Amino acid sequence: MTKFAYFEGAIRPIEEAKVSVMTHAFNYGTGWFGGLRGYWNAEQEQLYVFRIRDHYLRFLDSGKILMANVDETVDDLIRATVDLLQREGYREDCYIRPLGYKADAMIGVRLHNLHDRITIFTTPFGRYIEDEEGARVCVSSWRRVDDTALPPRGKIVGSYVNSALIKSEAVLNGFDEALVLNHDGHVAEGSAENFFIVRGDSLITPPIHANVLEGITRRTIVELARRELGLNVVEREIDRSEVYVADEAFFCGTGVQVVAIASVDHRPIGSGKMGQITNRLRDLYFRVVRGQEPKYAHWLTPVHQSEAVTA
Repeated sequence: MTKFAYFEGAIRPIEEAKVSVMTHAFNYGTGWFGGLRGYWNAEQEQLYVFRIRDHYLRFLDSGKILMANVDETVDDLIRATVDLLQREGYREDCYIRPLGYKADAMIGVRLHNLHDRITIFTTPFGRYIEDEEGARVCVSSWRRVDDTALPPRGKIVGSYVNSALIKSEAVLNGFDEALVLNHDGHVAEGSAENFFIVRGDSLITPPIHANVLEGITRRTIVELARRELGLNVVEREIDRSEVYVADEAFFCGTGVQVVAIASVDHRPIGSGKMGQITNRLRDLYFRVVRGQEPKYAHWLTPVHQSEAVTA
């Protein structure tokens, strides 16, 4: 159970981390956020936060899109996160949610001349999609927000109404998740996940300019696929029909982790089960984030020791 939060510059009891109903971000969606995971390694009795520095760099970049002006640096946020996790004392996997917001209690739509604040809370967290080994997916009737309207490359609070519409449509229609097309009609990503397909010996993913999040897990998968599996990784546009004939497909992201896609629009992808490449990447990813691959220890920040390092 969550007991503490970083709020107004200090670690406080979660009950004190409250804002007014008049808060600008609550009324207009003028906030930004991040998502990090902590992974428990029972053998080492250690909790590792994955790519914490990269996450906070992206978090502050998301704030720049909203003209944010905050006091905290990346190092400040790393220290606050480690302190918060130590206070919580997790011995299980957890999720870390930093949230920036326009804090003024007022009416009036704008981004400038407002005060920005940052808060962080954490919670125990397992699977985001229950069937990680073979999700059933549809193509959403909703389109992904466009960079010319509401930039998807950052995690902007208001833009995730788009994701909520997409996710609910899929689940209420009996699917686990949805694929979303951009305004050019090409595949962008899932409701809150980056997307890959396998064709032959190539791993293919939509480019950032296809209106997708600059995903840190996406970046990780690309590096692992090239360095460890020797795959040809291609960033290019993907048509809806190409997904149907792919050998394999999967989602990735901090929340979703790595989820194999069994079918899209009732069409089996490949054999209709997790493919070999997806399986190898998924297994490697989980070994990396749990501190079982020393080569990638620089991506991990251990929590349960005073000399915690930052990566």
